[in-house]
Amino acid sequence: MSRMASIERKTRETDIRLKLNLDGSGIADLDSGIPFLDHMLEQIARHGLVDLHVQARGDLEIDGHHTVEDIGICLGEVLRDALGDKAGIVRYGHAYVPLDEALSRVVLDLSGRPGLEYHVDFPKEHVGTFDVDLFREFFQAVCNHARITLHIDCLRGANNHHIIETVFKAFGRALRMAIEADPRQHGIPSTKGAL
Repeated sequence: MSRMASIERKTRETDIRLKLNLDGSGIADLDSGIPFLDHMLEQIARHGLVDLHVQARGDLEIDGHHTVEDIGICLGEVLRDALGDKAGIVRYGHAYVPLDEALSRVVLDLSGRPGLEYHVDFPKEHVGTFDVDLFREFFQAVCNHARITLHIDCLRGANNHHIIETVFKAFGRALRMAIEADPRQHGIPSTKGAL
């Protein structure tokens, strides 16, 4: 069964085309108009072993908020679509990822219930010109539209780039764990019989 999905979302603020293949090999084809965001999305693809294609145009003359949030919305939508009924998957995933002085932990549940616990403190407000507050907006949008429970904790870190890169790498690895097939799981991994 193919676990791929795509979306086209066009608003007055953004125009986005996004494709996701959960059984890919880590290929990333990214053009969000925000190079630092592309660098982080590549971490999800590479460390999650998913193929991710993003083509986005947004009102960056205002700021990056609409583009970042809407890409999160689109990623959440295609993740939910690609997973289908979630029969036979592991469901839960977790990862710790270090990068030099930074260490982050991501734990997720493909639960069907959106929820974000985001505990990331940055020593500065920006990486280059990118407002780091937008990463919370990104992950909130992913959670809301994928309907997943997501806990993100930066345990330590002094460099903004390192901190956020550990978060995105850990998200990719936790996602990879959760979407894997469990050979002993023959149905939906829930006592409710639905996720």
